[in-house]
Amino acid sequence: MLLISAQAETEAVLIAARQMCMAARTAPKGKGKDLLVTAIVSGEEKDQISQRMKLIGEKHEIPFFLRDSANVDSCELMVLLGTRKEPLGIPNCGFCGFGNCDAMLQAGGCCSFNSGDLGIAVGSAVSVAADLRIDNRVMFSAGKAALELGMLGPDVQIAYGIPLSVTGKSPFFDRQ
Repeated sequence: MLLISAQAETEAVLIAARQMCMAARTAPKGKGKDLLVTAIVSGEEKDQISQRMKLIGEKHEIPFFLRDSANVDSCELMVLLGTRKEPLGIPNCGFCGFGNCDAMLQAGGCCSFNSGDLGIAVGSAVSVAADLRIDNRVMFSAGKAALELGMLGPDVQIAYGIPLSVTGKSPFFDRQ
């Protein structure tokens, strides 16, 4: 078998993305409750996310959505990590800013453990990419677009996208 540059690198990026999802899954979670959703997108689905990012950027005049959309276009694939919003019911917590979980739910808030656990999962995932020397960037904008498209299901309300790149120069460096 002979794998020349692009073919070998394409396979490596997919392997890295799978390992990133694994690292996110095994990251510690509050009360051991796993609310994480992982996905790997490429091709048409990745293009849909990029187009939605561009639409959001143009509609709301948010330049970084346009910049991030161009970054996603330049990458072969992207990892999506999201969490379902579900309070953990920890007595006397209040980290969400409400007196208890019922008050938080009534106000439409989010359990701080949901977003904290997602952050830890994102950190675990990007550390795998860094260890494998895969260029990446955590993007709120890509997560927002994926949520608007319903790609992670109706019960996922917080997400980040992590586009991956294997090129001679990272597309995520010297961004304007």
